[in-house]
Amino acid sequence: MSLTAQLYWAEHAWLGGTVEPGVALATAPSGRITEVHPGLAAPPIGAVPLRGLTVPGFANAHSHAFHRALRGLSQVGGGTFWTWRDGMYDTAARLTPASYGALARAVFAEMALAGITSVGEFHYVHHRPDGTPYGEPNAMGLALAAAAEDAGLRLTLLDTCYLAAGFGRPPGPRQLRFSDGTADAWAARAAALPGGGTFLVGAAVHSVRAVPAGELATVARWAADRDAPLHLHLSEQPAENDDCLRAHGVTPTRLAADHGLLGPRTTAVHATHLTDDDIRLLADSGTAVCLCPTTERDLADGIGPAAGLRDAGAPLCLGTDSHTVIDPLAETRALEGGERLRSGRRGHFTPAELLGAAGAAGHAALGRPEGGRLAAGALADFTTLALDSVRTTGCPPALAAEAVLAAGTAADVRHTVVAGRHIVRDGIHQLLPDVPGLLDRAITSLHHTA
Repeated sequence: MSLTAQLYWAEHAWLGGTVEPGVALATAPSGRITEVHPGLAAPPIGAVPLRGLTVPGFANAHSHAFHRALRGLSQVGGGTFWTWRDGMYDTAARLTPASYGALARAVFAEMALAGITSVGEFHYVHHRPDGTPYGEPNAMGLALAAAAEDAGLRLTLLDTCYLAAGFGRPPGPRQLRFSDGTADAWAARAAALPGGGTFLVGAAVHSVRAVPAGELATVARWAADRDAPLHLHLSEQPAENDDCLRAHGVTPTRLAADHGLLGPRTTAVHATHLTDDDIRLLADSGTAVCLCPTTERDLADGIGPAAGLRDAGAPLCLGTDSHTVIDPLAETRALEGGERLRSGRRGHFTPAELLGAAGAAGHAALGRPEGGRLAAGALADFTTLALDSVRTTGCPPALAAEAVLAAGTAADVRHTVVAGRHIVRDGIHQLLPDVPGLLDRAITSLHHTA
């Protein structure tokens, strides 16, 4: 990625928890912000104007790019999470490095249009459908890395260990391509991934039901040795809790804690069905929690204890997971809305907390703690939202953050800057101008694959 120094002028910007007018943001070829100057009534000479409200770029801390091909189809009929999973497996079986690369490129471009600057891809489709490796064992992961580069996003590839169909059960036929056989074999393959620059490599345990307890510590050590992010699905469904109690006599959270998975570099995804002791374990260990409210609602998972986790001290971040929609503002609204439905009260999260969950906390969970703020030395990643759309107009500028959080959508994103580079300008992706066409062709081709 070739970068140059660039000066931007934000009509309004979110600085230190308030909206400030006329803010100049200087960026360097390193992809960092070098200077921030508020109070400028007009753009300085040579500055690129950003009309609207500029906020730190959003971080999508949990993505399965291929799930985007299920949008619409997965809403047909009823069922549960477990019946939805059958359709997901059918889609996963059709993927090749080429088709996955094409789909991910379009999905990542859709994310850029939604103001996302960094994505964590929870990646477990590693091998051919029969489980045999590709000639390049990391062909699928490298296809995702190339897709993110093409779309202009930062990528943290959370290479996922997935070894079992459940507690004490070997992988089924549709899960063979996910498995490396052992955690040691997973570690050897993942170690060959070439991270660097805008591409980071992290680790993931699919879930404690998909990795035998005796293998969990291997994944934890791999991540610790590299100071890499470590993610895991946790207690998304009550059935996972029940099965874990039967197999091990403890909750999934306790099992994860007992095998060294929890800690400040770890992010637990979903964490929907937790006990009070589970919440304390996560918070006391410094483990972050990634909530995916639109997916959890779509799959009828339930409403996670977001406020309880926050109050206990667990950092909260957000992901779009199955991509029912790709819209960080929809996730923040659902985070607050879920607590309102649960409690019968309004106002559980401040604008600063919601923007932090969509930004800084997500960047930290993806191994980029320098992201998520507009300040000298921070990543030069930011997004600008329109304040004159039918959804956002009419609110005083000082309350612009409240306006976009209350009613703004991904359609209000006007600009997205990643590492100082103007990826989305006036709502148009500059590297991939026809994102709808890319999505249509990639998804249609995948559905027609035998």
